[in-house]
Amino acid sequence: MFDRVYWRERIQDAWERRSVIWLFGVRRAGKTVLCRSLDDTEYLDCELPSVRKTLEDPEAFLGSVGGKQVVLDEVHRLPNPSELLKIAADHYPNVRVLATGSSTLQATSKFSDSLTDRKEEIWLTPMIEDDRKAAGGELRDRLARGGLPGYFLNGPSERDIQEWLDAYWSRDIQELFRLDRRASFARFVELVLSRSGGIFEAQAFAAPVEVSRTTVGNYLSALEITKVAHVVRPFSTRRAAEIVHAPKVYGFDTGFVRILRGWSDLREEDMGLLWEHYVLNELQAKTRGEIRYWRSTRHQEVDFILPRRGRPPVAIECKWRADGREDLPGLKAFRRNYPDGISLVVASDVDRPFERELAEGRRVRFVGIDRMIEAVSSAD
Repeated sequence: MFDRVYWRERIQDAWERRSVIWLFGVRRAGKTVLCRSLDDTEYLDCELPSVRKTLEDPEAFLGSVGGKQVVLDEVHRLPNPSELLKIAADHYPNVRVLATGSSTLQATSKFSDSLTDRKEEIWLTPMIEDDRKAAGGELRDRLARGGLPGYFLNGPSERDIQEWLDAYWSRDIQELFRLDRRASFARFVELVLSRSGGIFEAQAFAAPVEVSRTTVGNYLSALEITKVAHVVRPFSTRRAAEIVHAPKVYGFDTGFVRILRGWSDLREEDMGLLWEHYVLNELQAKTRGEIRYWRSTRHQEVDFILPRRGRPPVAIECKWRADGREDLPGLKAFRRNYPDGISLVVASDVDRPFERELAEGRRVRFVGIDRMIEAVSSAD
């Protein structure tokens, strides 16, 4: 396995602000391996009966590890995980606790209410660019295999994807959402991943899944809560020429998208769509605000918009290849309506950032993904 330095540093920085950290992400994102890589940290696997017995008396346990860093992996296996973490935050601030568990746990009102303003949250996304470089893999491999570390290193098969989806249903969905009709839900997940990156219209899913529009909405909410799908809503100030309601939905991982689309030999246009997913993943890992997209009623579009409260929005266009001569009609149209703010083209083949004129004296900066966050931060 490879060293995920960025995430280890994120954890240490978070511990400087709060004593309790909640680390979450989809299954097989690498939470356990990351936790075990932390220096000077006691690791406890809550799936083990002996560990659960040790934690039956939270006060006794926390008192015995005073001043230490402790990982409670799979904490949702405890009878009352929120109580233990609340006690740790309120009464044992000298104990640094990193808890991981099912992403469904944080959706429960008891967990969220008990730990409001008491914990730092870290969303461990599929592999970011820092992880890819640490693993030594090629960018094309990351896009084709996806960002779950085990699958990236070994290459996922259709059987691997199906086993993951089966585990997702039995260990994530059924625990919280109590959904029936497994076949319909499974079909919906596959359709969302295979149509990833497009405008989401509930009716287009209702018929093939054989459920109502309301049920489609419930299914999508479950995917969004568990981070298996990302709903990117339109950016708008209610202008007549803007799309204001229809969201775009992205699958969580490029490897799953590729396999469920049936792609084996990737074409340039395929790489473009997967690259868009990869840029979104990087933004989700390293920015905290909302991520939206923009589209006009004339079908002019910008891939991602980062709204800034009291400041101009950042506009980001994703290009697999860029030579600096693109017409960029979406960015031009967006900046006609929102003239202030930085405009970025993020491309895989840009090693050194450069700028070009966009229109009417406005400029657009071309950057690689490793310089994207720095460019976004310059707008703050």
